[in-house]
Amino acid sequence: MKFIVSSGQLSKQLQVLGGVINSNNTLPILDNFLFELKENELKISASDLETIMSTVIEVESESEGSVAISARLLLDTLKTFPNQPLTFKTEENNTVEISSSQGKYDMAYFDGNEFPKAVTLDSPSSTTIPGDILATAISKTIFATGNDDLRPVMSGVFFQFNSENLTFVATDAHKLVKYSRTDITAKESAEFIMPKKPLNLLKGILAGSDSDVTVEYNDSNAKFIFDNVVLVCRLIDGKYPNYEAVIPKENPNKLTVDRGTFLNSVKRVSIFSSKTTHQIRLKMAGTELNISAEDIDYSNKAEERLVCDYQGEDMQIGFNSRFLTEMLSNLNSNEVLIEMSLPNRAGILTPIDGIDDGEFITMLVMPVMLNN
Repeated sequence: MKFIVSSGQLSKQLQVLGGVINSNNTLPILDNFLFELKENELKISASDLETIMSTVIEVESESEGSVAISARLLLDTLKTFPNQPLTFKTEENNTVEISSSQGKYDMAYFDGNEFPKAVTLDSPSSTTIPGDILATAISKTIFATGNDDLRPVMSGVFFQFNSENLTFVATDAHKLVKYSRTDITAKESAEFIMPKKPLNLLKGILAGSDSDVTVEYNDSNAKFIFDNVVLVCRLIDGKYPNYEAVIPKENPNKLTVDRGTFLNSVKRVSIFSSKTTHQIRLKMAGTELNISAEDIDYSNKAEERLVCDYQGEDMQIGFNSRFLTEMLSNLNSNEVLIEMSLPNRAGILTPIDGIDDGEFITMLVMPVMLNN
C-alpha cells in the first residue's frame, strides 16, 4: 500500500488518538495505530480494549490495505516535521518507508488484522447533543467522580436521558454534582454510566466545538460520532446509587455570596487548616460570613470576614476546603447560593447567574464534624 498525506494534518489527528493508548499495554499490538487505507480514504484507529477511537482523513492513493505502526515512534517523528507532504509505502520486509523532503525513514509494521475490532452496537438508541454542551456537561461533573476500585459505578459519570431533559451526575459520596439541560431531550428514556477516560478524551476534543455529536448506546457500549471521529467505549456495569435521595429538600438557611471573593478566601484560609482533614469552619450571622481554619498540631490559625446576604438562623458548619474549592472553581457565576439546614446535613451550592436558559447545576458537599 502507498499513500501521500499532509504531515500537519496527520500529526494533529494522531495526537487526538494518542490519548487512547495506555503506557503499559498487556497486548503489544495496542502500542500501535491501525492504518486502514481504501483508495483516497485513510482510517486511523487507536484502542485500549475498553475504548476504541478512529478518525478518517483524505489522502492521495490508489491502493488499499491495513497495517499497524508504532504510535510512539510515529508521534515523535511527526512532531519534528514542518508541514509538508509525506509518502508512506509498505516494503517487502514488513517495514513502512516514510519519505519526506529531508529524507527517508523505515519503521516496522504489524499485520492490521491482529488489531482489535470496534464493537458494533446492536439496535442502539440514539440522541444528538451539541459538542460544546457535551464538553461542558463533562467538565462540570467529571471532577466529582470517585476513584474507589471497590465501587466502580462511582468512578464514572451517570448519563440519564429522557423526553424532558438530559442529566449528568457524578459523586464520590463526599461531593455530588448534577448537571441538567431541559433544552435538549431524548426520544426514549435511558441510563448508563460512562467511564472517565473516554469522557476526558471527548472533553478535550469537543471544548468550544460547534459540531453536533450523535450518541448511540445500548446496555453495554456507547458510541460517539462527530466530524470525522468515532469513539466506541464499554460502559461501567452496575446500578448507580439513588442520588436524588441524598439531596436535602428542606434548606431554610440561605447564604448568597460573591463567588470569586469567597473562593479566594477559602483558598487562603485553607492553607492554615489541618493537613489531614482540610477542615474550614463557616460561621453565618446576619450580613457577616466568618471563615476560619486551625491546625492545632502546628499552632497555625486563620480567620477572615466577608460581607454576605444570609437568611436563616445563626449557624456554624464545617467543610473540606478542597471540595469547596473544586466546586467554586467549576462554576462561572458571579454569585453563588449555598443552602443549608443543619451542621450535619449536606450543603447545596447553585450558581445565581452565568448559566444558559435550560441549564441547571446543583452541587452538594457533605459537612465535616466540627471539633469545638
